[in-house]
Amino acid sequence: MKNKSKVKQNNKIFVTIALTLIFIYVLYTAYLLVKQPTDTFTVEKGTLYLEEIAEGYVIRKEAVVKGENYKNGMEQIAIEGEKVANNQSIFRYYSNNEEELKEKIVELDGKIEEALAKENTNIYSSDLKILEGQIDEKITNLNELTNLNEITESKKQIGDLVTKKAKMAGELSPSGSYIKELIEERSKYENQLNSGSEYVKAPNSGVVSYRVDGLEETLANVDFTYLSESYLQNLNLKTGKMVATSDESGKVIDNFSCYIVTILNSEKAKEAKVGDKLKVSFSEEKEIAAEIKYIKPEDTGNNIIVLETKELTDELINYRKLSFNLIWWSYAGLKVPNQAIIEQNGLQYVVRSRAGYSNKILVKVLRKNDNYSIVTSYTTDELKELGYNPQEISSYKKISLYDEILLNPNLEKVE
Repeated sequence: MKNKSKVKQNNKIFVTIALTLIFIYVLYTAYLLVKQPTDTFTVEKGTLYLEEIAEGYVIRKEAVVKGENYKNGMEQIAIEGEKVANNQSIFRYYSNNEEELKEKIVELDGKIEEALAKENTNIYSSDLKILEGQIDEKITNLNELTNLNEITESKKQIGDLVTKKAKMAGELSPSGSYIKELIEERSKYENQLNSGSEYVKAPNSGVVSYRVDGLEETLANVDFTYLSESYLQNLNLKTGKMVATSDESGKVIDNFSCYIVTILNSEKAKEAKVGDKLKVSFSEEKEIAAEIKYIKPEDTGNNIIVLETKELTDELINYRKLSFNLIWWSYAGLKVPNQAIIEQNGLQYVVRSRAGYSNKILVKVLRKNDNYSIVTSYTTDELKELGYNPQEISSYKKISLYDEILLNPNLEKVE
């Protein structure tokens, strides 16, 4: 009996020890699962930026165009943002009695159509049928157009075809003299309408805009030495306010160059030089290339910096003062946290964890910001320059995408 009791007691002790070990293992595993995400990082592709938010004044090469009859109101021929050639008509001023003439033309169009409808049953001409088919096709296509210029041109073509049809029908019909009389009267009013209009043409090629704010001559770009903090501040411009559309004048903007003047006091701005290439972003979706063309230190410690861009965006047309992101540099590649990089003897390393083993990996840091670095592996030639022998070079381990690396590694514990 004593032996059985002793066996039972030993079993209980064994079970207790086994359960205790299992419990400890479960706790340790849970600890690792919780701890590991903060101890490791998966190498990923990414892009680092060094940027700052800035405000800028837009200077454009632009020529304001305005005619004599600006009080009559204007009709746009070239729409906002459209590219035009030198000497191309971009808008026109209405004639003095334009509405009256238009009403008379519409009235005559009705009479001509009515007369043509009566004669169509008596006229059999293949040429006339062809014209009718062309008119029907133009009218059908007109309903699918969205561009204002294309709509205007299509309407003009339809009008020309209708006039041509009317003239042909007048020549073929017994009562042709009446139709001809209507057509001649319409032509007279149309000539009066056209001759009374003042067409304004582009003085040079570029992009048309009707957003005229009166600063086209003030903010000239011939010589940037006139720029100063006080000069720009005294313009009293509101950031992000869209320039209003004029109904009296327009302008043609050089679509090859546009300038942004900004005032900065960051360390990077103080290190900047004329000719530096960078990027400007008005939204997260698009970045445009820019180059520093002029720098002027101010007594306040700030720097006036003039950026030139060859990309004329809507923002650079519609605004005179705006906010933007100035991207000093951007670099893409393998991205790792700075806390995963450790320096030893002037070289940088990360520690890779793979299949339960940790390896020290020599990496080259290409760019870094406050939180992350873009890294790559050394080439064979670079390793030779660092003094690596052929055997060391052949066994050199490279960092790769999706590698698991340790944060805050201790190199002394890694072979």
